[in-house]
Amino acid sequence: MKADAECPVIALTTGEPAGIGPELILMMACQAPLSARLVAVGDPALLAERALDLGLELRVLPLSAGEPPPSPEAGVLPVWPVTLRAPVTPGRLDQRNAAYVLATLDLAVEACQAGRAQAMVTAPLHKGVIIDAGHLGFRGHTEYLRDTCGVDEVVMMLATDSALHTRQADEPAAQALRVALATTHLPLCEVAGAVTAPRLTRILRILDGELRQRFGLVSPRILVCGLNPHAGEEGHLGHEERDIIEPALEALRGEGLRLEGPLPADTLFTPKHLEKADAVLAMYHDQGLPVLKYAGFGRAANITLGLPLVRTSVDHGTALDLAGRGEADPGSLRTAVALAIQMVQGGASSPQ
Repeated sequence: MKADAECPVIALTTGEPAGIGPELILMMACQAPLSARLVAVGDPALLAERALDLGLELRVLPLSAGEPPPSPEAGVLPVWPVTLRAPVTPGRLDQRNAAYVLATLDLAVEACQAGRAQAMVTAPLHKGVIIDAGHLGFRGHTEYLRDTCGVDEVVMMLATDSALHTRQADEPAAQALRVALATTHLPLCEVAGAVTAPRLTRILRILDGELRQRFGLVSPRILVCGLNPHAGEEGHLGHEERDIIEPALEALRGEGLRLEGPLPADTLFTPKHLEKADAVLAMYHDQGLPVLKYAGFGRAANITLGLPLVRTSVDHGTALDLAGRGEADPGSLRTAVALAIQMVQGGASSPQ
């Protein structure tokens, strides 16, 4: 284990308190430590109660505001406290705790901006209960962090745990995926109008830059999906590829970006195309993410690129039906933490 000065501090927001987020963090805290000082952001009483209910041998260690967490130790979970707004029953949402969930995010962002944490990793939240509580413009972690950090554009990218390291010769290319999205949480009927040349230009510059800076890739190769079936079939099945996507890609190639596409999404995700690809840009949420989650669900993580801080998250939701039962799998959370460590280190491999 590295010395404390070399171990990054990772703030873990506990997510929806009635979901599996708190117990995932508790379960991971009972495992062999990663090379980081982890600190949960949430209610210590909730975490202690959930640990007791699940029979976990673990000590919850409340810290004062901003106090640095101690060296990593299995069975100890340091916590930066945020107080619940209402009592919690696993599996039962309560709108009163929406403000609590947002407060944990704000504290983690503040810690990263102040240098008290080097990255934040988020457990799943429940968009619906936050919207129902009155936060009508809320669309999810990605957009909330974009607005909180005051940046114009961010990119959602998911990666499997195999993408943490150099792919081995006998490892299928489809298992080591990084998939970014040109649009995120939009209704499908709004996607075509959101795929514009300026948006694609911003997204691809961010994606290329972060693959270089955060993942240590000198000249990343990015495959770009078309929007329409068969990438528009030369205009017969849609004009967006011909009129918008291809001109944007060609201009960016002139800047030195290694881009291939627009390619038909139904054949892009095959070993022939993926073998030497560093990332794929899909045009919308359900074009690329089903493939990635099929390849590595429970072993993948969500990343927000373009922020002035490192943020990763799990690849799943709150799983209210599993909350409090001890049946949730912390594999994706562990991948998210390992990925955050790698990104902080600028692409160096991190042990899992």
